[in-house]
Amino acid sequence: MNTATVTRFEASRNRLASLAYRLLGSAADAEDTVQDAFLRWQAADQEYVEVPEAWLTKIVTNLALDRLRSAQVRRERAVGAWMPEPLLDGDPMLGPAETAEQRESVTLAVLTLMERLSPTERAVYVLREAFAYSHAEIAEILGITEAGSQQHAHRARRRIAAAGKRTEVDQASARRIVEAFVAAASSGRTERLVALLTDDASGVSDGAGGMAEKLIRYLNPGQIARAVRAGFKPSVAKRKLVGGSPAVHAAVINGCPAVLFTLDARVLGVTILEIRDDKIAGIRGIAAPSRLGRLTEQWQRRRQDAPLIESW
Repeated sequence: MNTATVTRFEASRNRLASLAYRLLGSAADAEDTVQDAFLRWQAADQEYVEVPEAWLTKIVTNLALDRLRSAQVRRERAVGAWMPEPLLDGDPMLGPAETAEQRESVTLAVLTLMERLSPTERAVYVLREAFAYSHAEIAEILGITEAGSQQHAHRARRRIAAAGKRTEVDQASARRIVEAFVAAASSGRTERLVALLTDDASGVSDGAGGMAEKLIRYLNPGQIARAVRAGFKPSVAKRKLVGGSPAVHAAVINGCPAVLFTLDARVLGVTILEIRDDKIAGIRGIAAPSRLGRLTEQWQRRRQDAPLIESW
C-alpha cells in the first residue's frame, strides 16, 4: 500500500466522516461510508485525480446517498424507531462549527427534520450550509444543474426552519441548565419540571434502551414531566438491570445540554435538552447501546468533570 495514498486520505478523514454523519445521522454508518470511500480511493488511478479533496467529497456524498436510498434503510426509518446517533461535544465527527449554520446543521432536531427531505435535498443542504460549497460545485458533485441545486436548497431551508431557533449554550451554561433539570427531576415533583419547559415542549425516547418497537413520544409538558420523574426515580430493579449504581454527569451533546448516566466509564443513557428562550423546548432520551457506542468511546477518552450525582 502506497504511504502517500493513505496519508492523503487520512488528511481528509475527519471532514469526510463529518459530511457522512450529517447526511446519515449515524456515526456507525458514517464510519462504514468513509471506509468504503477509502477502498475506492485505493483502487483509483490517482494520477488523474486533480483535486483529491473534491474527488473524495463526491465519492462520500454519493455513497451516503446510495445508503439513504437503499430499500433496507428506507424500511428501518419508516417504522418509526429511528433517531440520530448522539455525539459528545468535541468529537471530530461533528465537524466544522465556526458558523451558526454549521452548528445548527448537526443538532439532533435538524438531523431529525432532515429525514423529511429527499436524499438530494439533504445533500444540497449539508454541502451548502455546513461546508459552504457553491451551487456550481454542488451541481458537479450530485450530477444536477446549478438551478436545481438552488431549488433544492430553498426547499430544504424552508423545511428545516420548522425546527425553530434554539439557544446556543457554552459548557458553563449547559452545566447550570442540567443541574436545574436534574434537581427538578430528582425532587419527585412534576410541577418543578413543568416550570422548566416551554408551553409547547415535546419529547421522544427510544424506550429505555430500544426495547420499544417504536419511539415513545411525549406531546406536552405534563407527559414529559411524568415520564422524566419516573425515569429519574432510582430503584433496586433498575440498578440490577444495569449492573450497578450509575453516576450522573452534565455534558454537551450535539450542541445541547445533556444528562449522562454512566457506569464504569460506559454511557448507559443520555437525556438531551433542547433550549429555546431559556427554557427546555425538547427532550430526547436515548439508551439503546447501538446508539451509544461512539459516545462511550469519546467519553472514555476525555477527563470528566465531577458528577452531579456520584451514585444514583
